[in-house]
Amino acid sequence: MTDPVPFSGYFKGDTHYFACRIYYEDTDFSGIVYHANYLRYFERARSDMLRAIGIDQRAAHEAGDGVYAVSEMHIDYIQPAKLDDALVIKSQVHKIRAAACHIQQIAMRGDNIVCTANVVAAFISPEGRPRRQPKPWVEAFQSVLTEPE
Repeated sequence: MTDPVPFSGYFKGDTHYFACRIYYEDTDFSGIVYHANYLRYFERARSDMLRAIGIDQRAAHEAGDGVYAVSEMHIDYIQPAKLDDALVIKSQVHKIRAAACHIQQIAMRGDNIVCTANVVAAFISPEGRPRRQPKPWVEAFQSVLTEPE
């Protein structure tokens, strides 16, 4: 028997799909998801999307090449998610710049949009300054680039 492997989502066309469930610890006293937890769901989905296209953030960090840091994020809370809801985070790369990428993320419960985020992730040096993304990473992003809706 092999050890279980964490679910890391999958690509369907240019969209990465990442499933998550809402647990008690995710909710506030009213029983709905605490607003800051959407940041966690979106971060996990983005990290697994990068991993799926061959971007090894840990290796880049350990080699001293740099890391991604969120430099901008716009979030719209559409309707609340609640305990035991199953959400799917859909992530799409909409724009690639020399030192950043723009990613749109949508948290869905079935056919209903729960929350959306438009994220700019900047690639920065170990000193915290913007740096050009590695060329193979830009190529990986181009393989899943989509036009904004």
